[in-house]
Amino acid sequence: MQQFFAEPSRIREGQAVLEGADVNHMKNVLRMRQGEEVKISDGEGKVYRCRVGAYEDGRAVLDILEELEADTELPSEIWLFQGLPKGDKMDWIVQKAVELGVYRIVPFRASRSVVKLDEKKAGKKCGRWQTVAKGAAEQSGRGLIPEVGQVQDFREALRTAGSLDRILIPYELERGMAETVKVIEDIAPGQSVGIFIGPEGGFEKEEIELAVQHGAVPVSLGKRILRTETAGLTALSILMYHLESRNHSL
Repeated sequence: MQQFFAEPSRIREGQAVLEGADVNHMKNVLRMRQGEEVKISDGEGKVYRCRVGAYEDGRAVLDILEELEADTELPSEIWLFQGLPKGDKMDWIVQKAVELGVYRIVPFRASRSVVKLDEKKAGKKCGRWQTVAKGAAEQSGRGLIPEVGQVQDFREALRTAGSLDRILIPYELERGMAETVKVIEDIAPGQSVGIFIGPEGGFEKEEIELAVQHGAVPVSLGKRILRTETAGLTALSILMYHLESRNHSL
C-alpha cells in the first residue's frame, strides 16, 4: 500500500490532508481515485490506513479508517556520519540508508574529501538529500523521515556524535574481525550508535586517532576494501540484522 507523510496538524477529526507535490504524485502519477486506500504517517511514529475522499483546491482529503501499529523502526537510533563523496553518490547513499532504517544522516568533510561545498551549495545539497530521504521513507514504509543534517567538518561531526552511546569507525587497516564481532554483539537494542564512513580516499591515520580520542571504536568490515557508498550500507545492514534479531518482540 502506498504511503505518504502528513504533518500531525494535518491529521485530525478523522481526516488527513495532503498538499503540494504529494497531491500531484497521488493524483497525476499514481492516478489514485476516490475510494482507493493509502497509508499516512505523521512522521512521529503514528500510521493510519486511509481512503481517498476527494481532491479539492490543490489538496487531497483522506478519510482515516484505522490507526495501524507502527513497527518498521529499528529498536535503536543509528546515525550515519558520511564523508562527502563525489558526484551524485550521496543521493544513493541517503536513499539506501533510509531503506535500511537509519535514524539520522550527517554529511561531513574529511581531509581526503574531494568535494568542496560552500555554504550556499551545501544548503542546496542538503535540501535535495532531505527530499530523497522523504521519498525513500515513503517507499519503505518508515514511520518517520530521517533527518539529513547540515554538512559539518570532521571535528564538528565527532562532537555531534558525543551524545551517542556507541561510535564505530570502519577502517581498512583494522585487522581484528574477532574483536569487531565482539563490539557488534555488545550493542544492545535501545542504545544509540554512530557509524563514521570516510570519503573515497578513506581516513587519514590522524583522523582515526582523533576519533578514538572522542570514544570511537575502529572496526573491520572484512578483508576487502569497500567503496564509500558500500561501506556505510554494509555496516547498517550488519547492525540492522543484529538489533532486530535480538529484539524478541519482532
